[in-house]
This record gives sequence, C-alpha cells and structure tokens, in this order.
Amino acid sequence: MPLDQAEKPAILVLAPMPAAPVSAGNRRRLAATCEALTRGGFAIDLAYYAHEDQIYRRFGQHPPTDLVEMERTFRNVFLIEARTVIPLKTRSTAFGIDEWCPDEVGDFVAWYCSAYPETGAVLVNYVFLSRALERVPPGVLTLIDTHDRFAGRQTQYRPFRAEPNFFYTDAAGEAAGLSRADVVLAIQAAEAGSFASLTDSRVLLLPPHFPAQKPFAVPERVARIGFLGHGNDPNLFSIGRFIRAWRDGWTPDRPELVIAGEICRSLPGVEGPGVRLLGYLDRLEDFYAQADLIVAPMLMGSGLKMKVGEALSFGRPVIGTEIGLEGFEPVEPAHRCRDVEAVKAAVLAVAADAEALARLTRASEALFTRYAATALAAEAELVELLRARRVEHRIPSPRTRGEGRDDHGTWVYPSSAPGCPSRAGPTWDVGATSGSEGDGALRGETLSETPLHHRLPPRSADDEVGRALSPRAGRGEANPDAGSFVVRGGGLVLTCETSARSRPAADPDLGVLVATERRPGHGTAAVYTPRRQRWFARAEAAADGAAPDLGPLDVALSPEWVRDRTLPPTTRAALARAFARMQADWETQGRIVGCAGDRLEIETLLPGVLVNGTHPAAAFLVAGEGASEWRLERVTPLHRRRIETYANLTGRLPAPLPVSLSFRGAATGPASGCLLFLTDDGIGRIILPEGAA
Repeated sequence: MPLDQAEKPAILVLAPMPAAPVSAGNRRRLAATCEALTRGGFAIDLAYYAHEDQIYRRFGQHPPTDLVEMERTFRNVFLIEARTVIPLKTRSTAFGIDEWCPDEVGDFVAWYCSAYPETGAVLVNYVFLSRALERVPPGVLTLIDTHDRFAGRQTQYRPFRAEPNFFYTDAAGEAAGLSRADVVLAIQAAEAGSFASLTDSRVLLLPPHFPAQKPFAVPERVARIGFLGHGNDPNLFSIGRFIRAWRDGWTPDRPELVIAGEICRSLPGVEGPGVRLLGYLDRLEDFYAQADLIVAPMLMGSGLKMKVGEALSFGRPVIGTEIGLEGFEPVEPAHRCRDVEAVKAAVLAVAADAEALARLTRASEALFTRYAATALAAEAELVELLRARRVEHRIPSPRTRGEGRDDHGTWVYPSSAPGCPSRAGPTWDVGATSGSEGDGALRGETLSETPLHHRLPPRSADDEVGRALSPRAGRGEANPDAGSFVVRGGGLVLTCETSARSRPAADPDLGVLVATERRPGHGTAAVYTPRRQRWFARAEAAADGAAPDLGPLDVALSPEWVRDRTLPPTTRAALARAFARMQADWETQGRIVGCAGDRLEIETLLPGVLVNGTHPAAAFLVAGEGASEWRLERVTPLHRRRIETYANLTGRLPAPLPVSLSFRGAATGPASGCLLFLTDDGIGRIILPEGAA
C-alpha cells in the first residue's frame, strides 16, 4: 500500500478490466477516473474482476495484466476469479442487465464492505455490474461509471452484417441498472442526456482528463499515420475498412499506415505496401514517436474514443470520423469526416499541403484545450460531491486488513496511531455500518433480522495470504526464492509459478502458459489476493519416465490447449496426462457408434452452448499411463437422447444436448478410457467404458 494513502478516506473501485498496463481504452478510462479521485484526496481500493481474462481467452488474445504495478498504485488490490462463464451470445433480443454479473462479484462486495466498514463509496465500472451494488450496506455512496451506452448497442453491427461479441441490453434493462446507483457518471455529454432520461439517479458528466505530455508542433511532413487500439469489434471493423481504403491506389510517395496495440494479433495478413504492424508496445511514447498524424476512422462504438484523447495529449494532430471524435465537440471538418474514404481524402490533403497541415494542427490543439477545460470542471464537480460526504468523525482511519483489532474483535488504538479517538482523522459519514457478523462488524452492533446483503462467516486465514493456496503434495519441490517449483517426466517440464506479475502468454525460460489455478473458498482475504499460480510447459528432449500426475487441480486453461497449439503433439499428449485429473465442469458417458481407419464417431452429451456455432476444442483420450490427441472434425446434434448419465459439476455451463462427435485419432482405433474434452469455456470428461462400441 502506498504510504501516502494510509490516512485518506477510501473508495472501492470495482472493474472487469485491470488498471495496468493502460493498453486499451477502457483501461485508460479506469486509470483516469482513479487518478481524478486520487487528486481529490481519496485512497483507492481496486477490485479487478478477471472478466477480461475469460472473454479474450476465447479469441486467443492475451491482454497483459500487471498486478504488481496496480499494487504499487492503489491502497489495496483484490482479484476476483471469473468462475462463471460469461455468455457472449443471447437468444433473446438483448441481454438481461444482470447476465454479466455473477454471484462471485456480489459476494466480494459484501465481504469487502464487512471487512472495510469505514469505506464510504463504492464505484462499479459498467452498468452490467450494477447488481453488485445491491450488496452495499445503507449509507455508503454508490456510483456507476458507465463507459458506454448499452441500450440498443447491437444495432450498430447491422451495417457490418455481424453480431456483437460484447454486452448489449434494452432501455428498460439499462434504466434498471442505472437506478441502483446514487450517482451515474457519463463519459460524454450526449450519453449524460440519455442516462438522465432513464433514471432519477444523479447524472454527472465526467470526461477523462488527459494530462498534456508534449506540446503541439506542426510536423515537417506526414510520413506515417498511426492507429492504436485494442482487439475489440469497433476497432477491428473500423480499421479493417480503412486499411482496404488506404491500400487502394497507395504509392510510395504517400504516408505509411502504422498500427500498434493488441489489435495487431487480430489482423493477420494485412501487412503490405502502405501498411505496417508494430505489435504491442509497452510505452505510448514509442508509438507516437513513429506517427506524424493519428487517424480515428471509427464507424461504430459509443462512449469516448480514448485513443483520440491520448493522441491529442501527445501533441499529435488528429483526423477522424464524427463517431471517432464524438464527445470532443469537434468543429473542424477533418474532425467530422463522414466515412473512411473521407478520412483518407483528408489525410492526403494535409500531406500535400503544408498550410492545411498547420491549420489541422492548430485546430487539434484548440480542440484539446476546450476538452481539457470541460474535463477538469467535471472532475471538480465530482470531487466536490464526494467531499461533501466527508466529516471529521472519531472512528478508525482506513487501514489494511487486520490492523487495529484485538482477538475479541475490539478496536485497539496505540496512542500514536492516526486512528486513535484522541486524534480525529478524515473519514466518511456513511450513516450505517454493515449489518453482518462477518469481518468488520463492530462490538455492540445491532444486527438486522433481514440484512440488505448476505451474511458472511467470521474472518479466517489472515496470516495465510502469502502461502500456497492449493495442495502441492507429490508435485515437486518448491523454490521459495523464485516462488516456483518444477516437475518433469514423459518429455515434459512443468513449472508452477506463484506471482502477481503481468499475465504472459509465454515465458522465455518457463515455456508456454497452459493453466492458471483458481483459489478455493470465498469470504477471506486469501481468496482475493492478487497472487496467481500459473502453470508453464515446455518440451524436454529426454522422455524418461511417465508424465507427472498433478492431481485434482481447479484451473482455467489458456488458449494454448484449443487455439495456439504451439507445443509439439507428444508434449501436448503428455500435458493432457499430467492434467488428466483436473476438476471438470461436466462429465458424461460416450458410446462409439462408428469406426473406420483412424476415424471415430461417438454418441454422447455436450453442454448446450457447445452444440451450435463454432467452438474450438481439443480432445485427448487418457488411458492407463498414456494419452493421445484426437482431432474433432464435426459436432452433429441428435434428436434422440440415448445417453442418460450427465453430471453438471460446477453449474458454469447450460443443460446438455445429445450429439454425435466425429473424431480423427490414432490408427490403433477405438479404446476405452477418459476423453478430455477441452474448450475455451470449460473442461469436460466423456467416459468411454469397456465395450463402449
């Protein structure tokens, strides 16, 4: 915890994305809001609900997550495991407002408010997490930072003949979510007006403040134009069309388009004359040093385009569509282009005319100056509202968990402690404390018979935050200095690392990331520590011994299993044997109904979400001490269900449907054993008993 935050009044900020590194627009918004609150004199407790890890894993992407940097920045950092599968599609016309807010998020908020009853405000990012505010006790100020308008958002996809891969709802759902908060924060004026028409909650405009990084200067020439973005649908659709337009008629005397960010992983094959991918860059400065002018050819999306604000803060002139600069209140024609062709024409015009380039630079600077004044005024209004809740009150100042209490739950104050009743410190007037017997309940507190949030068990494991959270018996020797241990066998080297470092797709020394362990239990500090246990795998030339048996681990698999497949086939088979007893989400039986050469047809059951559409999968038959990979070629729905045995072990996936699975496997033909069926969203076991044919 930063020392300068020890005595400040605290705000809990809950977000489905990490605050570091700032590699995407929603992360930049989160960081900007936290920076505004910090400037206002508040300490931030950040809770990261690892929703983004799950969502982007389905697309084979690895957005970095730097928990170490977050710990350096905020008073406390908590990690909420994403245990429930978040649906990306719905059969309804829109998602229900709470479909993306599973119980584990509300459970954390209830635990936190019990453990830290002095916290005076809870801010959730995105309206789809508003359900968590129902677990906040009375008297605590509740806020929603909306980021975007989600009612009817799916209609933006129609011109692209596509379906959204992110949340959308209807006006009634959005209104219900917004009404759960005392204060609703809108990122731009048009959306503030829209939200005000949906809810009686107070709506405040809060555009993010972008501190100026470099002064504006007219480029000597436009040699390169730049686009920086995350791999989301609005960016992909928009830059995809702009790339096609920019390539058309391109000649070496025209500027080169350079693209950077996580989006580059989703743009294979686009490089060529006039277009270059820079990949993910750790420092924004490195990108803006290579671009003379920034383009924002956005054709869809809501909220505010953070890439535009960042470009302006680095003193770069910008050309973009009306959607691209929505919320900046532009007046320059080059800031209000109709489509990608108009953006292209505007770029070519200023590239060929030095005076036009100078006018664009001056117009961009004026736009940034107006916007910055609006953002700072809005920030001051929010801080004034929050400060109005503060009073000088003789209760303990914000603390790290477990400080200042004796074994009987009574507050104890060293005479020098800032929270001592003889030394009043800044806290919140929160009206009421949590009605809970759990951690944070005060002696003599009157307990409601019908509490507004679920009660939690008494605190436990305060001294266990740093210890390993899953059993390691028989899994190798730990290396306490490195926070890791190694097991090997069958041509496979597995390393388990416990750390809070940025989530890597691979490590040059440890190998490919294959799994992240989930923590057991709930309602304790140990469950929410930002430390993670990750498993890395690499091949070993010597194949001595059998593959290790890691036991019944509870893990989330990485894209390596079903998408990247960067490990050799024999190593992947050994890996499946090592993880064979990992906890499954579902289990059923199968019956072999066809066999020809190396082709197999198995009748079985699958969770309904896996039956229709395209779902990458990996399948391994584990029998005895060995394992072999079978390639899934087709999933065929069946009308008649002849397999009755099915166990929904975690409740993460929907009810099963009968299917026939077509595989191509080893030439040895069918065999009995356990068929591991792995997808982005879950782990399944299909038992093939003796005589299953």
